[in-house]
Amino acid sequence: MSTKPFNVAAAQDQGSDRGSATGIDGIVSGLRAARQGWRARQDGTRDVERFPARAGVEDVVALIAAALYPRRLGHFRGNVAEEDRFVTAKLLAALTALEREIGAELAYWQKDAGEAFPPEQAALIARLFGATLPDVRALIDSDVEAAFLADPAARSVDEILLCYPGAIASLHHRIAHELNGLGAPIVARMVSELANERTGIDIHPGATIGRHFFVDHGTGVVVGETAIIGERVRVYQHVTLGARSALGTAPRSPRDRFARHPIVEDDVIIYAGATILGRVTIGARSVIGGNVWLLTDVAPDSVLVQPEARALQRAEGRALRQELEGTA
Repeated sequence: MSTKPFNVAAAQDQGSDRGSATGIDGIVSGLRAARQGWRARQDGTRDVERFPARAGVEDVVALIAAALYPRRLGHFRGNVAEEDRFVTAKLLAALTALEREIGAELAYWQKDAGEAFPPEQAALIARLFGATLPDVRALIDSDVEAAFLADPAARSVDEILLCYPGAIASLHHRIAHELNGLGAPIVARMVSELANERTGIDIHPGATIGRHFFVDHGTGVVVGETAIIGERVRVYQHVTLGARSALGTAPRSPRDRFARHPIVEDDVIIYAGATILGRVTIGARSVIGGNVWLLTDVAPDSVLVQPEARALQRAEGRALRQELEGTA
């Protein structure tokens, strides 16, 4: 593969037709047409000049994490009296940056509002969010404790907080859920997607999740926007709490908000690969086995499993192998 830099002048000068599809002018022209077409379809009157910045939201999460866990995630190494000053500084920086990103989001949504947002709206949302942080910390603590109790491989709660994908996803979701409820859904979604990229756990900020939630291993877990999860629920990798297709029903706008994801009651365990779709209820204390496909309600204290694999007799195994290999 060539590592030579792209030569703009050469690309513009090559051939007699600078506007050709392969020349810079042709590419720029094609991109302009694509932009104009998109804006015409999407009604390009929104203010996207101040759209929330991904890097800014990432900084906010890092500052909040440091304020929540100054020694473990903030790397603070002072005495107790200095610790509050450290947390104060992180909080002020976090809420100031958050106000800026929320202000950008409100500018984006202004077109959809019936009247102008008050000038202090972004600051108000940031302050209200800050007031939730003691409860956010308590929820994250409960999730870390749930992981420590459920996973014999864990050596300490600090190991879980720092290393476990489920704890990382929990921290992001608890933050994102509060922001979503306070009226900053894009900033909230950015927070949740930071966790998705790091862990492979995709939890929509709108999902409501009780205390002591443990995602074990976690990769491929999906929790939809209107899912409701009770307390002390444990899920394993590749579990989906999703919505059913709307095919065959009255058409809805993709922006409609209606209850379309599962309700999981307290003390439920959902094993790897289970797929639960639609507004179904999984009753308390139930166990859903691996790879179960579920579209209906489950009574409390139920156990649902796939048939266990069975060993074939040697002759059966040989015949099946030949059939699969096309040699029968």
